[in-house]
Amino acid sequence: MSIFDNIKNAVSDAAGGGNKTETFTFQALPESVAELQALPEATLDSPFKTAALTVCAICALAADLEIGYDMLNFLKGPQPLSNHEKAFLKERITGRVKVPFSYFKGATPENDYTPSQPFTVTVSDNPYSYQDDSYAVLYISSGGADSPRQVKLRKKGDQWFLWEQFLIVDIKKSKSEDPWA
Repeated sequence: MSIFDNIKNAVSDAAGGGNKTETFTFQALPESVAELQALPEATLDSPFKTAALTVCAICALAADLEIGYDMLNFLKGPQPLSNHEKAFLKERITGRVKVPFSYFKGATPENDYTPSQPFTVTVSDNPYSYQDDSYAVLYISSGGADSPRQVKLRKKGDQWFLWEQFLIVDIKKSKSEDPWA
């Protein structure tokens, strides 16, 4: 190992690691908070698990606001959604029901954001993901965006909870919606 490799490893260790990727596969998407809680990832013992479940909860939100709110409240742990957050989520998801599915493998504008099955989502960190104590900023790529989107998580005890997400944002129009395609 060269001196440059030693320096690179020391910098990475000081930043809390980084450049780790975890992939999660779901045979079916949960349709209730009980189904979400029954998934092995629901231990919330890693920020990656909580981030992956956030995508599932956002998919549920697109189908049924109340079920989505219940799932997100579970993921948020001791700090449930405020009425303001619920209103914001409702506004953001309205007309964007394809957005959450764009985070799954195989979902692209060309296939109208239809994910491959089973549903597979990949979550990544980077050397800057752990700059604040008890927080992690992870990244999830979308088939409809040029750069990954952020999910911020907060640790309490041995569990990681959803702090904020930046997943419900515009993506490229699907081929069927693009008059120029």
